[in-house]
Amino acid sequence: FEKLCSISLSHINVYACLVCGKYFQGRGLKSHAYIHSVQLSHHVFLNLHTLKFYCLPDNYEIIDSSLEDITYVLKPTFTAQHIAHLDKQAKLSRAYDGTTYLPGIVGLNNIKANDYANAVLQALSNVPPLRNYFLEEENYRRIQRPPGDIMFLLVQRFGELMRKLWNPRNFKAHVSPHEMLQAVVLCSKKNFQITKQGDGVEFLSWFLNALHAALGGTKRKKKSECREVLGGPSGAAVPPLSPPCPPSHRHR
Repeated sequence: FEKLCSISLSHINVYACLVCGKYFQGRGLKSHAYIHSVQLSHHVFLNLHTLKFYCLPDNYEIIDSSLEDITYVLKPTFTAQHIAHLDKQAKLSRAYDGTTYLPGIVGLNNIKANDYANAVLQALSNVPPLRNYFLEEENYRRIQRPPGDIMFLLVQRFGELMRKLWNPRNFKAHVSPHEMLQAVVLCSKKNFQITKQGDGVEFLSWFLNALHAALGGTKRKKKSECREVLGGPSGAAVPPLSPPCPPSHRHR
């Protein structure tokens, strides 16, 4: 889910309560996390940015190797060696809840009407060269974008989703695409939404174009990993979406 404080709705300095799973801002005196710890006697919190654990209200850091599984679920990492063997040693993993799953072949939650986008994202996550590129964050971390550019958010969220889909240590055999889809809504200026059905082909075309541009690709000369892998759409500029056809014309 999106990393927002459940009370202030702020993105800044957000902590997850490991007892109830809710998100709260801050850990200082009178902060939402502090008050929650006192009122409900929930004492262990995780900073969602630094991935450090704290005990509240005493406000000290918890260092315990048994908590590493939690940080890995939030931010899976892959080495080049691991990536090279993904397709050679496919094996079932067992989630924390006891279910078995094959990394890369896991369900994406249907939040409301986002199944059209889920199908596209799952298909792209199984294109090996594209998958391998996004599994290593270092491949795109240093790409320079103009100040105020929001399109690179798509790259970041797609990489995060890709790593969660291929995580062999997931707690559950399904993954939430919520943050990825929030980026889609923002970057497409609400042309594609979570609460309203969209056209999968139109979404695929827009998404590949948007990824290409966000990765530094241009219409004529400069290629991106997206263009290299898939041959790319005809141009880097994201095409305007045509209005949907009236129902009476769809089956002609």
